[in-house]
Amino acid sequence: MNDSLLSELLAKLAPRFATNMPRHQGIHWADVEAKIRQSGTQNQNALHGMELTGGEPDVVGVDPLTGKFIFVDCAAQSPLGRRSLCYDQAALDARKNNKPVGSAMELATQMGAQMLTEAQYRELQTLGEFDTKTSSWLQTPVEIRMLGGAIFGDRRYGQIFTYHNGADSYYAARGFRTRLLV
Repeated sequence: MNDSLLSELLAKLAPRFATNMPRHQGIHWADVEAKIRQSGTQNQNALHGMELTGGEPDVVGVDPLTGKFIFVDCAAQSPLGRRSLCYDQAALDARKNNKPVGSAMELATQMGAQMLTEAQYRELQTLGEFDTKTSSWLQTPVEIRMLGGAIFGDRRYGQIFTYHNGADSYYAARGFRTRLLV
């Protein structure tokens, strides 16, 4: 990533970080910025992809095993640039008619980030109210996926719900959220 693009990205991340301090108490922006600058183009490009597709990535903690900062998509609703996608490539390939433009798992991989697990999604929901009008695909256990299903989550009526759907389904209000260690 060139210096100009990196500066633009940091100019978006810094005010979001400052505005949402309860998400990352005890973490200082100068440390985060230094890690981003040192992280190399793969992580910088992944963060840029998260931002570009409407994820509004922000730091939500520090990984206890690696000491890396945990970035998660913190947009209030599922990122607009990642909606109307089926779950994975197998579901996309199996669909005969009215195929979506792609799959959530494939796009997450292309971005260089990981789709949230159900546990990570529930943890994110402790930091705010997310997906009150949308839903987000979640990493699906192999047992469910082998039966043709996939899971997604949302927040309704003050509660966090996890549901299931056919992995080949797609909706204008369903996207996915990602996580990245930097």
